[in-house]
Amino acid sequence: MQRKFTQLMSATTLAASLLLGTSAHAADEFNHLVRIIVPFAPGGTSDILARIIAPKLSTAIGQTVIVENKPGAAGNLGADAVAKAPKDGHTLLLLDVGSLATSPNLFNNLTYDVEKDLAPVGMIMFAPYVLAVHPSVPTKNIGEFIKYAQSNPGKLAVANSGIGGINHIAALVVAKDKGINWKSIPYKGGSAASRAVVSGESNTIINGATATLPFVTSGQLVGLAVTGKSRLKNAPDLPTFKEVGLPAADYGTFQGMFTTAGSPPATVRRLNEELQKVLAQPDIQQKIAEQGGEVMAGKPDDLKNWLHASIKSFGAEIKAANIKVEQ
Repeated sequence: MQRKFTQLMSATTLAASLLLGTSAHAADEFNHLVRIIVPFAPGGTSDILARIIAPKLSTAIGQTVIVENKPGAAGNLGADAVAKAPKDGHTLLLLDVGSLATSPNLFNNLTYDVEKDLAPVGMIMFAPYVLAVHPSVPTKNIGEFIKYAQSNPGKLAVANSGIGGINHIAALVVAKDKGINWKSIPYKGGSAASRAVVSGESNTIINGATATLPFVTSGQLVGLAVTGKSRLKNAPDLPTFKEVGLPAADYGTFQGMFTTAGSPPATVRRLNEELQKVLAQPDIQQKIAEQGGEVMAGKPDDLKNWLHASIKSFGAEIKAANIKVEQ
């Protein structure tokens, strides 16, 4: 009996020490406030996601997690801030990672290296783009819209989330393919771009469903088409770009999370593990689905490989379309 008791106590002591070790390790990993930098204005896809994820992540790591908007320079201002933050995994970047993929191909004055200065944590979600117009634009479907745009050069003003963003590139690709001359108007994020079209300041938009679809369903904007492989469940009347013969059919907003390169590998792994757990929760999946998106959880290397391949592929498309932006 004494031997069994001793063995039990030894096992209990070991388990307790392991638990304490795990807790101490967690405390070492996250020992002060964590910031999620969103490099766009409040209300856009990245901002909505960050504010959905932050409370869950805070509970998981036992530290306060706040969302900080740092818009400017097509997302590069916020990305640069994370690239230059302390290398401790406490400063996170949540954004449309397509912006990171286009920046090296469009800007020759970047103050950080996209692949060297940022450490991937994980992909979060994909949401297609919605092509929509202000109700004052005299078109009811994509065919009428293309004819109107071709017949009225310079009359359409296409809002985007910032110069060099994927939705900006998408508008340029569509214009080149269809022989359209329209103005590209940059704003500080997808939400600001959507509101500008709703107000009539601009009149056309290609933007993430998360930030734009609510205005379509409310009747404040007229939806014409959507990117992606299939129609949206909550907007089945919108045809896909592929169905109506538009280019950029596979474009959309790929949202992902990064931290500062050089952060402890164990911290990055823990962030990824907790992020995947958050994304697996039914209420989070439902919220993302309601926003017109789908969860795309994965490992850091998955995002790293996606970004590397996308820098090359978008670079080829930008060069082929002779797309340039004023700096």
